Amino acid sequence: MKRRLFIKTLSTSVALTALTIAAPYAHAQGKSVKVGVLHSLSGTMAISETVLKDVALMAFEEINASGGVMGYKIDPVVVDPASNWPLFAEKARQLITQDKVVAVFGCWTSVSRKSVLPVFEELNGLLYYPVQYEGEELSKNVFYTGAAPNQQAIPAVEYLMSTDGGGAKRWILLGTDYVYPRTTNKILRAFLKSKGVADKDILEVYTPFGHSDYQTIVADIKKFSAGGKTAVVSTINGDSNVPFYKELGNQGLKATDVPVVAFSVGEEELRGVDTKPLVGHLAAWNYFMSLKNPQNDGFKKKWAAYTKAKKLPAADRPLTNDPMEATYIGIYMWKQAVEKAKSFDTDKVIVAMAGQTFKAPSGFIAMMDEKNHHLHKPVFIGEVTADGQFSVVWKTKGPIKAQPWSPFIPGNEAKKDEPANKS
Repeated sequence: MKRRLFIKTLSTSVALTALTIAAPYAHAQGKSVKVGVLHSLSGTMAISETVLKDVALMAFEEINASGGVMGYKIDPVVVDPASNWPLFAEKARQLITQDKVVAVFGCWTSVSRKSVLPVFEELNGLLYYPVQYEGEELSKNVFYTGAAPNQQAIPAVEYLMSTDGGGAKRWILLGTDYVYPRTTNKILRAFLKSKGVADKDILEVYTPFGHSDYQTIVADIKKFSAGGKTAVVSTINGDSNVPFYKELGNQGLKATDVPVVAFSVGEEELRGVDTKPLVGHLAAWNYFMSLKNPQNDGFKKKWAAYTKAKKLPAADRPLTNDPMEATYIGIYMWKQAVEKAKSFDTDKVIVAMAGQTFKAPSGFIAMMDEKNHHLHKPVFIGEVTADGQFSVVWKTKGPIKAQPWSPFIPGNEAKKDEPANKS
């Protein structure tokens, strides 16, 4: 009986690969360090954020299986701010003051990030933020591993203006009503005007979080597009993307008629949508699951094994996406910075983060800028395919340096490209 049990245990261990390797020597010594995971696991943003929690836990298990960080086992503290922006600040304070975490990986929306920012600056905590955003911010206490506008929004619009992208002349800026869409669209409006686009050829439309009735809005898109070649720039966030894309399909609005480029829709958001009517619509990101390279192959295999081992809801169809990659990069860069600093101290880790590199699943070397706390990242534009993936139609030759302060916002030329020391 004991022999059978041993064989069964051994075979299970092999199936889980490195995720369940026996605890390294440091763990036996009982040394551990707490890190926070601050993502909405309920509410309107859970559709996007839950997988970021899961991929963070996967990365922590990998690191623990290979000896931890400086011999310390990572002990994650997961909290659910439930798509409630003030609750994000409350949970961030709890993580830092009560749970004594040394770093936090979290937030998706800019309103959640803006909510927690004063907490991290007051308490000198460390936040790794993994999602594209509007820029116009630099903090000593935040590392931004998602895209700034010049690494997503501007290239996407330039592509749609080009001959290859359809030569759009009129623009609908459609977003969820909060800081990220409004600031991004302020930047895009100024950019479009610099290219000679008149105000009458730009329509801005906003809907609240959780909005589900897009029938009138899609009808208005069809009406506006009758005035010339039109493209939609979508900064809709969260679960509202599902009814929006369903309504595009219902009204037969194809990419050949009016292409939609999305900045917050990836593989995960398309999971619950029939993508056949959406073929050809676009998304701009710094990573797609469909990219073919050894790093991405390994990343996808590890994620598939993890979802199966943990029996996650997505195990039957494991998907990866851009913010998952940005989360993964941030965690490994934090580990490298701690080991370079030989300390978990916030100020020492901040210094050590400058210039950190990581061979990312995108296939490129991601680098943390020496000054501005943003990654140098490649840009990809992908078309939706019938299976819910994206086929890359355009990409940069290499990583692009982030511009946190957009040149299309007046007064930004005087702002420094490095965070002020507020500690």
